[in-house]
Amino acid sequence: MSRRCMITGKGVMTGNNVSHANNRTKRRFLSNIQDTSLYSEALDRWVKVKASSAGLRTVEHKGGLDAFLTGTAITKLDPALRPVKAQVEKALAEKAA
Repeated sequence: MSRRCMITGKGVMTGNNVSHANNRTKRRFLSNIQDTSLYSEALDRWVKVKASSAGLRTVEHKGGLDAFLTGTAITKLDPALRPVKAQVEKALAEKAA
């Protein structure tokens, strides 16, 4: 299972545990990744994403999944979210017409 946020791109970082005697052992810093579903109003369905808690706050700050996807360049999106962005833009265009 990949521990990478689909929203922010945050992933696992590495570093050292440092003891009092300054002995160093490798360790991993895991990001807080949650498997969750976000609701798309344009598609009228739930979209499954792997997102960090910071990524969920980002989506909420932007105004929801649809606003986040339409406001983000396709090159900056996770490859799994690119088809969802195209579907959202198509649905919004159909509603506007």
